[in-house]
Amino acid sequence: MTLTQLRAFLAAYDLGSFTAAAGRLEISQASVSELIGRLEQEIGLSLFSRGGRRLIPTNAAVELRDHAKQSVTSFDNGIQALHSISSLEGGVCTFGVLRNAGYYDLSDLVQRFHKRYPKVKVRLVGLNSALVAESVANGEIEAGLVVLPVLERGLVVKPLFRDEVLYASTTRSPRRGPMTIEEFAESKIILYDAYAGWNDPTRKQIQERAQLLGLKIDPDIEVEHVETALSLVATGAADTIVSRTIAEAPTFPSNIKTVPFKEPLYDTLALVQREASYLSPATRKIAELAERTLLAKVAPGQKILPVS
Repeated sequence: MTLTQLRAFLAAYDLGSFTAAAGRLEISQASVSELIGRLEQEIGLSLFSRGGRRLIPTNAAVELRDHAKQSVTSFDNGIQALHSISSLEGGVCTFGVLRNAGYYDLSDLVQRFHKRYPKVKVRLVGLNSALVAESVANGEIEAGLVVLPVLERGLVVKPLFRDEVLYASTTRSPRRGPMTIEEFAESKIILYDAYAGWNDPTRKQIQERAQLLGLKIDPDIEVEHVETALSLVATGAADTIVSRTIAEAPTFPSNIKTVPFKEPLYDTLALVQREASYLSPATRKIAELAERTLLAKVAPGQKILPVS
């Protein structure tokens, strides 16, 4: 049994004909037929019923497919790993980062990466997490950092750490205690990430909590950037929400006070890549650098440890 035979088998299985498989593999139809015939002889079982306009996989083919795909993918990944030895001498790295990346010490990510690998071109996309996840799933970028929850279909998600979300105000006294969803729904609120709207992961969590109580969250002001929201909050115009990392930043307005939610609310930061994809060496390196940077910034209790 050879990899060439398995490739021919997988192409015929997926496309339903020897002709289409030959086109994908850029060989003749006769070669595809011969490769699959030799494979059938070796295993002593028929793989396809050849009647009609489309090949019909037999039970043996169904059983073989996952094993064949695993073998071919494993081999291809090995070859890619060998190529990676020299590939950091060129190529393009595509990576998505959080909109508020600067608060997580990621503002100079490209500069640090480029210093190590000056011959690699970098395309760094800074979007709301919902859009980063969508871009990764669509194959527009290879990987990215997001805040959960996002639509995880077609993605591999690696949670890294949790960052508590706080209520920020200049008019509400912290002595009143934690913020409830009921009080939040009645408050005058500024929300940022206006373009993403209710697809924003943090907003989505609040909205779900409110809906369970039959409440509606209706912001009075929506802006695009957290800095704009904080500037307005500092004037007393309205209140907002921020992660603890942002609240502890040196630039956070001193007259804004924060309180937690009564039922603690968290942003979970995670690394995502497309399912069944193999990251290019350059993107893998920048992802590792971003992950190390994030985990170095947070307290041990915030890290999400792998389950053994």
